[in-house]
Amino acid sequence: MSLSDICVLFARKGGRAYEGEGVTQLEHALQTAAQAEAAGSPPALIAAALLHDLGHLLNDQGETPTLRGVDDVHQFAALPFLRALYGDDVLGPIRMHVDAKRYLCATRADYYAALSADSKRSLVLQGGVYSGDEASRFIGQPHAEDAVKIRLWDDLAKVAGAVTPPLAHFVPALEAAQRAAA
Repeated sequence: MSLSDICVLFARKGGRAYEGEGVTQLEHALQTAAQAEAAGSPPALIAAALLHDLGHLLNDQGETPTLRGVDDVHQFAALPFLRALYGDDVLGPIRMHVDAKRYLCATRADYYAALSADSKRSLVLQGGVYSGDEASRFIGQPHAEDAVKIRLWDDLAKVAGAVTPPLAHFVPALEAAQRAAA
């Protein structure tokens, strides 16, 4: 997969609903990347934020698979396609952003209550809330803190009609992260 292929994928499938959240896949990706950029993140983390749910587009299970009891394992689906382009500073947070939700549910008392209905359904399919020991092991891994950041931005990136820069705005961050991995 090339950077051009990523842009084409967003153009072709980015208009799909994002799991019943009131935004499209592309809107969600752009809002998440905009959150990362506003936080002053480096290009690799902006790239990870933009691409964190690319697996939904690559592992097409239709809209809202959780309603059918399906975990689309999207956090892993994009990795083989992105591995030739990016290093662990991009791939690690993508791979771990689902587990970051499990971690946040275990470590923040009010986090679970704020999740959308679909996020609660997917949490069950993804293994449920971490135990205290599991949460400690998770956060001690490389890239876990960045995965938590992406997950928190993900939660904020479900605003219908939010104004964000277009995909082309984030291409320089994707390119910089790609150069850093070379």
